[in-house]
Amino acid sequence: MTRVVLVDDQSVVRAGFAVILGSEGIDVVGEASSGTQAVEVVRRVRPDVVCMDVRMPGGDGITATRELAGPGVVDPVPVLVVSTFDLDDYVFGALEAGASGFLLKDAEPEVLVDAVRRVASGDGLVDSSLTRRVLDEFARRRAPAPRDDGAAGLLTPREHEIVTLLCRGSSNAEIASALFLEPSTVKSHLGRVMTKTGTRDRVQLVVWAFEHGVAGPVRRSAPPGPR
Repeated sequence: MTRVVLVDDQSVVRAGFAVILGSEGIDVVGEASSGTQAVEVVRRVRPDVVCMDVRMPGGDGITATRELAGPGVVDPVPVLVVSTFDLDDYVFGALEAGASGFLLKDAEPEVLVDAVRRVASGDGLVDSSLTRRVLDEFARRRAPAPRDDGAAGLLTPREHEIVTLLCRGSSNAEIASALFLEPSTVKSHLGRVMTKTGTRDRVQLVVWAFEHGVAGPVRRSAPPGPR
């Protein structure tokens, strides 16, 4: 069973999320009303996922996310930021701080449940209404990103193509179609890339790619010829 800690300064929001998640077999094992309290609770109960608000008195969610999942954290806990605000600085700041996903609070209940499960499984997620904008913001803030040849050298040419398409917001199915691969093959490639780069999900792999200047032009493969 997936174990979750809910972090929000409004008790009614935490109660609502608890009902939604509990009805789908997701176990809420802790709650907090501030970022500071969240760090204490999460370190004590070690959940599979933290649902983290951004703006809270007594400690913001982005700072807490950095403490729980940011660069240099030895044993990070996956964080799904769930916020009323879709401002670029919040989204970008949360992902840079180590969040595995970002979801708006007005998402449908089934979307919240799916997001928690995807983050728990290592997929990561950004709200579909924000994905393109988030990636554009990464590109704007990171451009021109110096190419890190050491990082780029970790990837095979095929892996480089897949990561570049991932950074453009493509799904596994879209990447597979563009490169004439099976979606399962794309998933396997991404799994190997995440192992090589030390990233725990697709979202943080995108962050890694922009930070190291790895996302670049894709040379689309030709379709397989007749046999």
